[in-house]
Amino acid sequence: MTTFYEIATIPAIAAIVYTIIDIVKTAVGGTEKFKRFIPLISCALGAIIGVIAFFCVPGVMETQNVLVAIILGAASGLSATGTNQAVKQLTHKTDTDKTE
Repeated sequence: MTTFYEIATIPAIAAIVYTIIDIVKTAVGGTEKFKRFIPLISCALGAIIGVIAFFCVPGVMETQNVLVAIILGAASGLSATGTNQAVKQLTHKTDTDKTE
């Protein structure tokens, strides 16, 4: 039977990666060079958090294999980038919105 912790692991990793990337982006100043590497950093950070979750909190990842934990973490990190872009596009004002 699937527990709440197993279901909440993927969104939790995505939320952690999203928060860390947002803090680093604010600290760095959002330079163009940094922005190009955000998806790669998110993927790597998610993979690291996936491994930490696999070893430090046994049973929270839905796998018995560390490779799958790395893949789940990396996918969660990339979903944080997608979430960032979705929020950015939904809150972005176009030129027609500014003139009205």
